[in-house]
Amino acid sequence: MTIFALAACGDNNNDNEAENNGNDDNNGDEMDLPEPDLDDIPDVVAEVNGEEVSKEEFEEVYEQQYQQQAMQAQMSGEGDIDQDEMKKDTAEVMVGQELLTQEAEKEIGDVSEDDIDDTMDDVVEQNGMEDKDELMDALEEQGLDEDEFKDQLKKQAQVDQLIDKKADISEPSDDEIEEAYEDMKKQQEEMGGDEGDDEEMPELEEVEDDLKAQLEEEQKADATQDIVDKLRDDADVTVHI
Repeated sequence: MTIFALAACGDNNNDNEAENNGNDDNNGDEMDLPEPDLDDIPDVVAEVNGEEVSKEEFEEVYEQQYQQQAMQAQMSGEGDIDQDEMKKDTAEVMVGQELLTQEAEKEIGDVSEDDIDDTMDDVVEQNGMEDKDELMDALEEQGLDEDEFKDQLKKQAQVDQLIDKKADISEPSDDEIEEAYEDMKKQQEEMGGDEGDDEEMPELEEVEDDLKAQLEEEQKADATQDIVDKLRDDADVTVHI
């Protein structure tokens, strides 16, 4: 789980790229995306062991998620988004985030400046940016000051170390990598069309490291959810959506 305000940088870049692609497909016409319904959001969306998830925090995350879903739905021709379900899902994710943050503060405590710098490097890479200066410029545009940003980096570093400490991540076997490669081949075939047929499938050796990293990330995601589920069982949580 990545701190939402940090992930927003990549979301904005991806939204802009997708919008530009949409503009190219529509001869310059901008995509007319619907607006999210925020009328029924309570002032306190959730309470997690006495800590509140505020309306403002929720709306920032929900709007990002809604814009992505609305764009995908429009480009794929899908129907309307079930906003009631999406709001509940978003609230649950934010509860999980708060549970991880609280547990990491207790279990990990202080982290070093090197840990924080490494976390910033990860954020730069994940958002496809060239360097930290580009990241800081994007955050400044969002109105996030440097102190607030460093506090979020610290929390993210704590959460990362908590997951590394509790998660049992094993190195993927050759069979698992081979299976992932076969799945990759099937996905390319299912894309179909002349363009998909013309695209040459790379050899396993060329993508083995990427597939290995992908499988490890999947393990980490599953382990993270297991941690959240266990924390939720013992937590005092009230969701108002």
